[in-house]
Amino acid sequence: MDRVILHSDCNSFYASVECLYRPEIRGKPVAVGGEPEHRHGIVLAKNSVAKRYGVRTGEPLWKARERCPALVVVSPNYPLYLRFSDMARRIYLDYTDRVEPFGIDEAWLDVSGSAGPCGGERIARQIRRRVRNELGITVSVGVSFNKIFAKLGSDCKKPDAVTVISKENFKETVWPLPVEDLLYVGPATRRKLNGIGIHTIGELARTSASCLHGRFGKWGDVLHDFSNGFDLSPVAEYDSVRAVKSVGNSATTVRNLENDRDVKLILFVLAESVGRRMREQGLKGRSLFVSVRDDRLYTVGKQCMFDKYTNISSEIAAKAFWLFRRLYTWHDPIRSVGISVSDLAHDDVPIQTDLFNNEYQRIRRERLDSAVDVLKRRFGVRCVRRASLLEEPSLTDFNPEEENVVHPVGYF
Repeated sequence: MDRVILHSDCNSFYASVECLYRPEIRGKPVAVGGEPEHRHGIVLAKNSVAKRYGVRTGEPLWKARERCPALVVVSPNYPLYLRFSDMARRIYLDYTDRVEPFGIDEAWLDVSGSAGPCGGERIARQIRRRVRNELGITVSVGVSFNKIFAKLGSDCKKPDAVTVISKENFKETVWPLPVEDLLYVGPATRRKLNGIGIHTIGELARTSASCLHGRFGKWGDVLHDFSNGFDLSPVAEYDSVRAVKSVGNSATTVRNLENDRDVKLILFVLAESVGRRMREQGLKGRSLFVSVRDDRLYTVGKQCMFDKYTNISSEIAAKAFWLFRRLYTWHDPIRSVGISVSDLAHDDVPIQTDLFNNEYQRIRRERLDSAVDVLKRRFGVRCVRRASLLEEPSLTDFNPEEENVVHPVGYF
């Protein structure tokens, strides 16, 4: 029996919820954006009216206002969006227990057992009507035989639409689309594919798996499967606990970072947040990733390995700064920095000691971090701070965990 997979995507989610609660801005170009005074001034979402003016998600608010001077910008209200997200998922759960969220406004549904012949499209239309009537917002739903094509279907027609991509029509529907429409084909992968003459999903599908593997390694195998409809990944049950694969934080700073000292201060703030969250979850990690975005919004990143599993904040900060020095050459000021620790294991993982490191000092640092964690839980994150972070409080006085709402998304 063929699988029947739906992908439901709430249209212009943040903006739609804001317009629902603010009748005075309906019909106007609306964007939900960050706080320009804290340099979080990018478009998080826009409504269909703003889209007609060329306003794009992710661009700076000042640029969006250049495109559309009448743009109405509202600050995000994450608790309200989370409430609507939960209500939408409750509707999905009326049809199946296999509901896998993909971010706050998207979800896959496996309705194979209840769909029957042509039932996937029928269920999709029921969901579309119920969300519109019960929640006052709209969704676009893709119907297909795998998760990748179901997501493509939800992107094909917006807003408030259903698109069916079947085994019979996917070559006509999917293959003419540009290769970047495929999930996880970002700008860097697109440029590499374009460089070898692959511009559409069909051209990618017709390229031999061995050629793609030779160019991209295991990722080439994934691209070949995705483009040909061979994706067999299951839709997870809604209540299943997904393994934590990484712990990270990033921050857009109140001013441009101009030198190594500035970056070191921010990395300490981020490392303390990441280290504390790892310790709270009983985790240690071996792999570190650092990302940097300059004031032209160009992003670069680099990864390295720790010598040993760690969740010690000072070790994370020191290694992050070491990696940053090898990643960035100060061609432009820096707008934001991020760090992430992965290759996680339980914090009781055995660690090989050696003669060239003072393990007693590492144990003392671990105990010190744990003691500080207790104080911060009781009295707030600012009750104990490193002296170096007091050099410029206007730059370092932020809490990455509370002031940056993060919705972890992972397909694999």
